[in-house]
Amino acid sequence: MKRLLALLLAASLGLAACDSGSPSSSQEPSGTDTAQQSADESAESMEPETSQEGSNILIAYFSVPEDVDTSGADAVAGASVVMQDGEKLGNTEYVANLIQQTVGGDLFRIEAAEPYPLEHEALVDQAAEEQEEGARPELASHVENFEQYEIVLLGYPNWWGDMPMPVYSFLEEYDFGAKTIIPFITHSGSGASRTVDTISRLQPGALMQDDALILSRNDAADSEEDVTAWAEGLGLQDTPAAPTEGESNTVATAQPTPGEKQVLYLWEEGNVPAVTEYTVNNGGY
Repeated sequence: MKRLLALLLAASLGLAACDSGSPSSSQEPSGTDTAQQSADESAESMEPETSQEGSNILIAYFSVPEDVDTSGADAVAGASVVMQDGEKLGNTEYVANLIQQTVGGDLFRIEAAEPYPLEHEALVDQAAEEQEEGARPELASHVENFEQYEIVLLGYPNWWGDMPMPVYSFLEEYDFGAKTIIPFITHSGSGASRTVDTISRLQPGALMQDDALILSRNDAADSEEDVTAWAEGLGLQDTPAAPTEGESNTVATAQPTPGEKQVLYLWEEGNVPAVTEYTVNNGGY
């Protein structure tokens, strides 16, 4: 394995070292989101839908549609969608987009390989059945290079007092190691329920951020200011991930990019400097 060190390339220096429950009506799947695109029959690994090269932040969210009539002025009031510039967005998707606009990072939509029904009652019934069975739906796509992310913002609606089962599939697919997980939850009256504790149980090694965003669907359409303030308050820094094999990424081979950050290896694999022995200073100098 290569040994690496984060180096900040300052414009003036060119190349310098230093860098960076019982289900109730209020718990039905009413925090569901935008129109779900048809998934390929076989699940494939794919890049996040909106990607920033080398980002260490992943914004993963779950979204399933409800067939909502948006023609009337009050048609989406309290519903599971937000209208923005004539486009219908789901509550959780809308929040995920706001978060990315604030902190950067890559967006990834968690989708079941078998699309959910769009009609409300059918969706409610399927969600309840999956929860009762403890189902783990197959996912339509997977995150490439999951190991590069240090922070995962995880968004989902509260369905019947729990996470949608595809979110379980997502959490159980990857080893989060010591990554930081920051949940953001949309709901119709039941808050986060015990979903944050569930995430901790599924990924015991991960660091769970205390200040999860818990947003009522009734407030979603007017939540831009609150979501932005919350995201800014996280103090996240979207930094480049470690360089990959085959790049000109050692101090000796890299091309300086003044004014931009770079992460460089100090040496090439197989060309590690010899260990140097140092004497202990016993002379007080």
